[in-house]
Amino acid sequence: MLLAGSEAHGNEALEEGFVSMFNGKDLSGWEGKDGGWWVEDGMLTSQSTKKNPCKKHHYLYWKTDEPGDFVLRFDYKVVGGNSGIQIRSEARPDFDTWGYQADIEDGDQWSGCLFQHDRGGVVMRGFDATIAEDGTRTEKAIGDPAELLEVVRKQDWNSYEVIAKGSEITLKLNGKLMCHVDDHDKKFSRAKGLIALQMHPGPPMNIQFKNLRIKILDKK
Repeated sequence: MLLAGSEAHGNEALEEGFVSMFNGKDLSGWEGKDGGWWVEDGMLTSQSTKKNPCKKHHYLYWKTDEPGDFVLRFDYKVVGGNSGIQIRSEARPDFDTWGYQADIEDGDQWSGCLFQHDRGGVVMRGFDATIAEDGTRTEKAIGDPAELLEVVRKQDWNSYEVIAKGSEITLKLNGKLMCHVDDHDKKFSRAKGLIALQMHPGPPMNIQFKNLRIKILDKK
């Protein structure tokens, strides 16, 4: 049985076991701030300008499910600023969230990093971390962060893959492993929750998402 809004669109064929999260036409299955998100040329879009700046971050919630274990794939393009996709997150007032974020940036620091609001970088690009119940961590390098950043196409389309299985989260960009964490932190780790797209305050920017699809692994 397909999830709501699961029809494929455009020229993208769904991989086996995946369902579409976005119909390419409207915001069906999503919920966000009035006027904060829209569909433009088949892409989920948000934008800030000098005349209409984003003064406070807000998120577009996927309303179909709040999964725990899954493989999430999507394409994004960001011009200016910072964005990301929340996973295993909690909804907060005014379309805010709290939880893990697969980070996106038109810059050099955050793309391919796993962020969380209280902890900042849970694991940064180029690292594999294990976090104990008390929050202590061990980590090892799995690549040079600057070299991994070269995989990211600035102000162009990129393919992101987020894999969440149990306590482990893996991020890949354009097929390249960016980071991995095995997170057992008793206070901050998250087992399941909301998926949401971020619009970030700051200088003028444009963020677009397409081809969002998910394979949920913990469904019986």
